[in-house]
Amino acid sequence: MTPESWISVSVVVPVYSGEKFLRELVQQLDRVRTEWVEQQAPMRLAELILIDDAAVDASPAIVDDLEANHEWVTALHLMRNFGQHAATIAGALHSSGDWVVTMDEDLQHPPAEIERLLRKAVLSGADVVYARPSSSVHQARIRDWTSRGFKRMMAVLTGNASVVHFNSFRLLRGSLARAASSACGHETYFDVALSWFTNRVEFVLLELKDQRFISSGKSGYSFSHLLTHARRMLMTSRVKFISLLALIGVLITVVSIIGGTAVLLQKLIVPSSIAVRGWPSLIVVNLFFGGVITFMIAAVLEYISILVLSAHGKPLFFVVDRSSDKKLVEYFESRIP
Repeated sequence: MTPESWISVSVVVPVYSGEKFLRELVQQLDRVRTEWVEQQAPMRLAELILIDDAAVDASPAIVDDLEANHEWVTALHLMRNFGQHAATIAGALHSSGDWVVTMDEDLQHPPAEIERLLRKAVLSGADVVYARPSSSVHQARIRDWTSRGFKRMMAVLTGNASVVHFNSFRLLRGSLARAASSACGHETYFDVALSWFTNRVEFVLLELKDQRFISSGKSGYSFSHLLTHARRMLMTSRVKFISLLALIGVLITVVSIIGGTAVLLQKLIVPSSIAVRGWPSLIVVNLFFGGVITFMIAAVLEYISILVLSAHGKPLFFVVDRSSDKKLVEYFESRIP
C-alpha cells in the first residue's frame, strides 16, 4: 500500500500534570505504530498531538523534547489553562487523521486498545466509539458511584442515551471530530456537540484504572467541576423535561375545561348539590390559567433552547464519507479466528 492509501489515525492528548507519564505514553504509542507496520495493517498512527494546557509541572519542557525527538509528535502550548475540553478541541482542530483518538495523559487509557476501538467502529458502522470501564476505575466506591450516577441523571434530563458512555478515551471519525470542534463555543460540551452530527455511537468495554487517583486519592474532578459539567451539558442539550412540562400544561388545561363543564352542568341541573358557591369555579379558573401559564413557560423555554443551540453552532446537516472503511473492514474480518 502507498502512504496515500493508508487510513491515518491521530491521537490527541491534553496535558496538565503529566511529567511522570508522557515519555511512557509516547513509548507505548510508538509500539502501536510499529506493530501496525509489521502487521502490514491498512492503518497508520500518523501523529500524536500533545496539548500543553498551561501545565503545572515540567510537562511543557517534556512535550517540546518529545516533539524534537519524534517526527510524528506535535506540541501545542495554550496561552493559559482553558480546561480539558478546550484542549481536546484544540488538538482535534490541529489533527489531520481519518480517525482521531482522544485520551488522557496518565496512562489510564491503554494505547494498545486503540485498535479495538477502531475495529468496533468499522465493523459496526459507528462514527464515535467510547471506551467504557468494565469495572471500578478509581477503586473507590463513592467516587465511582458518583460518576455513574451523574451520567445516568444527565441521560434522563437531556434525553441523550449516549451520556452514560461519555468518556475522554474515544475514537472519532476525523471529519466529525474537526467539524464538531469547529462548532464548539465557550460553553459547549464537546460530547454533546458530537451527538449533533451523528447518532452512530458505540462503546467497547475495557479495563480502565485511574492509577493516579488510586495512589494519591486525588481526582481531577471535584464536586464543583461536576456541577460545571452538568450546567454545560444541560445548556448544550435540548432538555427533555421541557416537553414534559408543556404536556403537563396541556393536560391541566384540558382537565380544567372538563371540570368547568361538569360544574356548569351541575349548576344548571342540580343547583342544590353545590354546597359552597364560588369555590368550584375559582378552582377551575385557577387550573385553567395555571395550565396555560405552564404551557407558555414551556414554549418560551423551548424557544430559548433552540436559540441557545443555534448560538452554540448546532448544524442543520452534515455530510460524511465512509467509503474508506471498507479497507479496515476487510482487514479486521480477515483477522477474526
